[in-house]
Amino acid sequence: MARRSVGATVRLTMNDAPASSHTSAVVDEVQRARADGAPLRIVGAGRWLDAGRPVRGERSLHLPALVSPDIVHYEPGDLTLTVRATATLGEIDRVLRAEGQWLPLDPAGGMDGTIGATIATGSAGPLSSAFGTPREQVLGMEVVTGRGDVIRSGGRVVKNVAGFDVTRLMTGAWGTLGAVTEVSVRLRAVPSAEASVAVTASAADAWRWISASEYTPYAAELVTPALARALGVGDAGTLLVRFGGNDALVRAALQSLATLGEPRPVEGDVWSRVSMRDAAGVAVIRLSARPSRLAPVWERVTTVLERVGGEAHATPRRGVIRCIIPLGEGDEEFSRLRGISQALRVDATLVAERLPAPLWSSLVPSTASDPLSRGIRAAFDPDRILNPGIFGELT
Repeated sequence: MARRSVGATVRLTMNDAPASSHTSAVVDEVQRARADGAPLRIVGAGRWLDAGRPVRGERSLHLPALVSPDIVHYEPGDLTLTVRATATLGEIDRVLRAEGQWLPLDPAGGMDGTIGATIATGSAGPLSSAFGTPREQVLGMEVVTGRGDVIRSGGRVVKNVAGFDVTRLMTGAWGTLGAVTEVSVRLRAVPSAEASVAVTASAADAWRWISASEYTPYAAELVTPALARALGVGDAGTLLVRFGGNDALVRAALQSLATLGEPRPVEGDVWSRVSMRDAAGVAVIRLSARPSRLAPVWERVTTVLERVGGEAHATPRRGVIRCIIPLGEGDEEFSRLRGISQALRVDATLVAERLPAPLWSSLVPSTASDPLSRGIRAAFDPDRILNPGIFGELT
């Protein structure tokens, strides 16, 4: 397919390959909602519907009822996989591990989340410091737009990079341009050796080691003292590190890390426990800063959150901090959370992930409301049928 863009005008040429019966069911639901003028809330596993701004959807588009979570195409020799969007990360992992392969995606919420939701929200965890965000993992996808059109972008092989990059456009669009029904991803071979360790370290020392080391860990995540205690990995600010490769490489990497502090072995499930910390009943705020300037932001975050009973973890290589704040009750809670957010956002960009509905408009400005974004939205979903409001009132 191809795109030509002049200002905010976007013209699309659709792939005319026939849609599967699964996809046709989604097309029917979208076209019915468009005809009725009834906005849709796209639902995958339905576990994170309180993430993002409240959606003004009169109906729900339940993908699991329409799209079977079957493997569409798996070629171990090519290290590629195509799967229905409703397959969970856990289901995918079980299939891949049998072939000695894996998909390095570890979003918040754990392996029960669907691949479609992970791609649509662009969610990334600690593994992103080595393997990149979902945009770097996805090769192609199939999407049903708000017009009811079926678009296929990218391909099932790594070398297929021709054409309009709808894949990157849809990744992180939160379903506002189309409902993802099928995804093709690149895979990795399971390493012959892995090790996860914890090291007591400040953010400044951790960044100096990460930026200078010749060894790139699979993951390197800072956790606040409160989170370290909850995970059972220490009682002070801690750097969790995960290495993978062959035995010799892992041993050498651990020796290199010893220059930062004494590595303490931790169970490999510590990473899934980090991803599951932000359950119901919390607000989640993400801060972004230049990696080289993360240390002062991290120190402020630690001070603020330790005082209010919150936790945080950060990916230094990406300059991203996720703050997890317990919620109280009553109108005074909104004022408290507003004050916490204002204290956290100094010298950093704030992006909310989960907030009480009344706080979105006052804490986080509307996004994707510039002329180009509006033009793209109009091209894919002119009637604002899909997830209206999730980026703000103007989208």
